[in-house]
Amino acid sequence: MDHIGITVPDLDEAEDFLVEVLGAVPVYRLGPKRADDDWMAVQLGVHPRTEIRQIRFYRLGHGTNLEVFAYDAADGQGPPPRNSDIGGHHLAIYVDDMDAAIAHLRAHDVEIMGEPVASAGASAGQTWLYFRAPWGLQLELVSFPGGKAYESEAETLLWHPARPGE
Repeated sequence: MDHIGITVPDLDEAEDFLVEVLGAVPVYRLGPKRADDDWMAVQLGVHPRTEIRQIRFYRLGHGTNLEVFAYDAADGQGPPPRNSDIGGHHLAIYVDDMDAAIAHLRAHDVEIMGEPVASAGASAGQTWLYFRAPWGLQLELVSFPGGKAYESEAETLLWHPARPGE
């Protein structure tokens, strides 16, 4: 995957969270972009008078890149979707040390959702925990340094962020 695009209400707040909390590296910026025709509706599926104030790009470790947008939406903006909503989503970040990662989030006053969960079945060996960005985006810490149960019999393994070349 090349990148994940995320719309945020405040680019500076998002950058602080992405860089200081998640360890993302800022790469470059674009913008603004507006059109007097139907380009925004045709190309992006938004109201034609919507304006992109700025786009910022970040590299997130060995995972994907992030493209972070700030829009002035001509027809308003809704809240982030829940996981149960159509289009609901979350970003999962792999960590080797779950306890250290949770302590890091707490040190930055990040909203943590519940307690770490030990997976079962084919995902046994994995621990996960959800947390939220300041603007409501759901994220997940996930860790399985010893692998997952399914790996012992699988012909194809899921891509592992700690071993990107495999």
